[in-house]
Amino acid sequence: MASNVVHRAPFFDTSTGGVDDAIARRLLGVALSAGATYADLFFEYRSSFGMVLEEGIVKSASKSVSMGMGVRAQVGDKTGFAYVEDLSFAAMERAARVASEIAEHGGGVAPESLATVTQAARYELAELSNDVSASVKKDLLERAAKHAQSRDARVLKVEASYVEEIRETLLFTSEGKRSQDIQPLLRFGVRVVAEENGKRQEGSSGGGGRAGLAYFDSHSPESHAEEAVRQALVMLDAREAPAGEMEVVLAPGDSGILLHEAVGHGLEADFNRKRTSNYTDAIGTRVASELCTVVDDATLGHSRGSLNVDDEGNVPSSSTLIENGVLVGYMHDRHSAAHFKVAPSGNGRRESYASVPLPRMTNTLLREGKSDPAEVIASVKRGVYASKFGGGQVDISNGDFVFSLTEGYLIEDGKITAPLKGVNLIGNGPDVLREVVMLGNDPRISDGIWTCGKAGQSVPVGVGCPTVKIAKIVVGGTTV
Repeated sequence: MASNVVHRAPFFDTSTGGVDDAIARRLLGVALSAGATYADLFFEYRSSFGMVLEEGIVKSASKSVSMGMGVRAQVGDKTGFAYVEDLSFAAMERAARVASEIAEHGGGVAPESLATVTQAARYELAELSNDVSASVKKDLLERAAKHAQSRDARVLKVEASYVEEIRETLLFTSEGKRSQDIQPLLRFGVRVVAEENGKRQEGSSGGGGRAGLAYFDSHSPESHAEEAVRQALVMLDAREAPAGEMEVVLAPGDSGILLHEAVGHGLEADFNRKRTSNYTDAIGTRVASELCTVVDDATLGHSRGSLNVDDEGNVPSSSTLIENGVLVGYMHDRHSAAHFKVAPSGNGRRESYASVPLPRMTNTLLREGKSDPAEVIASVKRGVYASKFGGGQVDISNGDFVFSLTEGYLIEDGKITAPLKGVNLIGNGPDVLREVVMLGNDPRISDGIWTCGKAGQSVPVGVGCPTVKIAKIVVGGTTV
């Protein structure tokens, strides 16, 4: 981090009872004592703040702080895990002993000497947002609300929200790794309700990432308000969506969430280790159109899913998962990497100190192609342009999905025409990738809004893609 950012987590300060190498090695020794072959200690301090403005007044404001340690012991495919919020040595030692009991008694290996992991600096900040007065953040919300209300008389309601957190982590492993990180996270959002002739529609816009308040230098509150109003007003004129199998064009950027959900989860190595993914044993086989190259890239500066170091002390990079349509790799944590006899890819992530790490996506992207986006749209006789995605459901075992659009349009004779409502995209992730027939030269990364859930844990992620043409996909709407 930047030199003027000061650590807040008590476990960093050994002069006031923090955790040093000697304490860490003692605890690791306890975790290994019953026969485990690996152990780690994960310390986390998290400070969060949030504020919501509605009808011109602050409807809610909250601030929270949490701190604790999770200890993991592993032997073979078995994992013992315990966590504590009390960082006294006695409490931490008890947790380490509980975790150690996963192993059969007989004595384990000794922890190695500790050395600091050399890691990247992908989200350095001169100033953390939680060092800035709440009144400054309230002003951002008021600016957004004022702008939205002023844009059109049909704007009925405006809600603006601001959320930030600083997550500080410290990790020790029995294999000799010591790593620490300060992870900022910010998200701003505007939601608008517009009404005309008894019809109401919503529009929204938001963004953020691993950023401070400098984010607003290039993404003003007014710009998010403008986009939310635009979407709400457009959707007032939306017609019912057609139904049936047709061509679909995905807009660049946030449409990558379809890739993330319908394809990305199946490429997380724990599902393949357990043989529950449709990509199990598929390395080296064609799983997508030859136009498609998919990567998971934690290196993007200040992006929501970026990491300097994962929650197992591994430095992530850009991992190619699918190359020219061929499956070439999975996303690994330490456990799955050992199973597949490969190096960890830096995708071991956990929601908090109270969670075990799992292979998780960071920023998952479909690489750009060579087509002009206008040519992609012009090539469609009749289809749907998917501009913004809402919720969805995915079956990891086979990739079947249903996604709803919050903004979509009809494409007729190569032109985007009427806005549509009630659009659902229904299909299978691997099948959809095989049906990709054109890729735009306009790659875009999502503006910091997505959170991914898995096994009860949520972590921030990024998605991205260029304009994508899918030859056929089932559109759920009104039969015509």
